[in-house]
Amino acid sequence: MSTNVLGETLQNCSLMPRTGFYRNGCCDTGAGDFGVHVVCAQVTAEFLEFTKAQGNDLSTPMPAYDFPGLKPGDRWCLCAARWYEAYQAGAAPPVVLAATHARALEHIPLDTLRQHALDPA
Repeated sequence: MSTNVLGETLQNCSLMPRTGFYRNGCCDTGAGDFGVHVVCAQVTAEFLEFTKAQGNDLSTPMPAYDFPGLKPGDRWCLCAARWYEAYQAGAAPPVVLAATHARALEHIPLDTLRQHALDPA
């Protein structure tokens, strides 16, 4: 069973749209997840613009990959490094700590995640 950044059982991030490296709704990770998609974030328009400018357009649907495209308010498992990059640029979206995998702590300090948390912890 996977653990979140709080040391508890990892919770679902989103089933609509279905997120996660394994598209199981959780920010689980494994050997094939080179992007480390472990931060459960509630995306904002500002973040979607930021990540698109960095070359990762998350707002445009890609039916071939069963990807609906994200809109502000959707929850999505983001790459830890991209979330931290957005944080450094002042564009980090809020996170759901209970649904953020413990491996996020390899890239982002817990205090930083807590400052952007939707769920109090």
